[in-house]
Amino acid sequence: MNKKILALAIPNIISNLSVPLLGVVDTALVGHLDEVYYLGALAVGGMIFNFLFWGFGFLRMGTTGLTAQEYGARDRGSMMMTLARVQVIAWGIGILLILLQTPIILFSLWIVESSSEVAAYTREYYDIRIWTAPAILALYGLQGWFLGMQNATYPMIITIVHNLLNLVLNIFFIQVLDMHVNGVAWGTFISTWLALGLGCWLFLKRYRRYLGHYLQSELLNTDKLKRYFAVNRDIFIRTICLIFCFSFFTAMSAKQGDLVLAANTILLQLWMVASYGIDGFAYAAESLIGKFKGSRNREKLIAAVKWNMIWGVGLGFAGTTIYFLAGEHLLSFFTNNREVIDLGLLVLFWTVLAPLISSICYILDGVFIGATETGPMRNTMLVATFLVFLPVYYFGTIWFDIHGLWLAMVLFMASRGAALVFYLPGRIIPPKSAENSHV
Repeated sequence: MNKKILALAIPNIISNLSVPLLGVVDTALVGHLDEVYYLGALAVGGMIFNFLFWGFGFLRMGTTGLTAQEYGARDRGSMMMTLARVQVIAWGIGILLILLQTPIILFSLWIVESSSEVAAYTREYYDIRIWTAPAILALYGLQGWFLGMQNATYPMIITIVHNLLNLVLNIFFIQVLDMHVNGVAWGTFISTWLALGLGCWLFLKRYRRYLGHYLQSELLNTDKLKRYFAVNRDIFIRTICLIFCFSFFTAMSAKQGDLVLAANTILLQLWMVASYGIDGFAYAAESLIGKFKGSRNREKLIAAVKWNMIWGVGLGFAGTTIYFLAGEHLLSFFTNNREVIDLGLLVLFWTVLAPLISSICYILDGVFIGATETGPMRNTMLVATFLVFLPVYYFGTIWFDIHGLWLAMVLFMASRGAALVFYLPGRIIPPKSAENSHV
């Protein structure tokens, strides 16, 4: 079992870490520019696209769980049609976002109380990056399908190439052409469309034969669409709550001034690095739990839950240790602004705790997605958002000032994990049947 987990998790960890590392480099590049409002614009622009794109993360997550179960059942026709449906949905949503780009940015800048400089450069960043919408959503669906097919190598290749291209282009635009956040946006635009082209080529290279299972009459199969949207409705609600909390965090940081926004943006990048690394085992859980549920193998399903949890929490502990030992050096990497560094050190303690505490909910998310048991994910996220995060923020900031904001985020993650553990025995691990190894 551990060999299967590592075969899926290691490529996912490698590819996942390239995502926040790109954010790390972007933040460092912009953080060393002359004005601190560039960093604020990158944070607010990133927050907007987190809402727009993370909100449709179900295009990857729901596709992985359904495809993995179809893979376990060896149903090639259903595998192909799941991919076809998710691509139609992804392109439709992407084009709609482009059509609605003006009201989206106006509403976003109205919600976030930032300085005029941050707002102006946020708009410049947004106006370029919004044109990546169809490509990024189509990639979500394609990569989720690859993971459901127990293929973590192709998503790794796509993600690494995508982010390396993005990295090189961002450095070129900022360091050579003397651009600022607009350079980051153009780098993202070019690299995203090229990555989609690479993904399509990889699909044709290995899975071309699956095109023979495509049936136009099945594309809008009512029962299949109902199941897809039932699973993804819950994931969508869960993801919107998650994005809301991170976006609320950024908005409240901006409200406290450009200095607080800059320091918190850097520390959130460290959160992202840890979360994307741990998510490598969450993705492995999605693939394996779905596969074993589809093949009705109870013993292997239980083993997959157990060992993914052990690996994920272990990696979380390692992240906590690294942040404890190297926190100040990491802050200095991002910026040479002494005020930002000092403020970051003041609240670094919460970032040190984050990897270990958050690892439980990250891995359990993968378990529940693979099993397509998305109702508990929705319920626990609603509770964590509205009964934990928001009350702790409003009371915590009164008593602890900036620490209250971070306390709210840490308790938000801890409550998610605790609530999902409660659901685990009945919803994921089924009662033992007459057969020892099957359900």
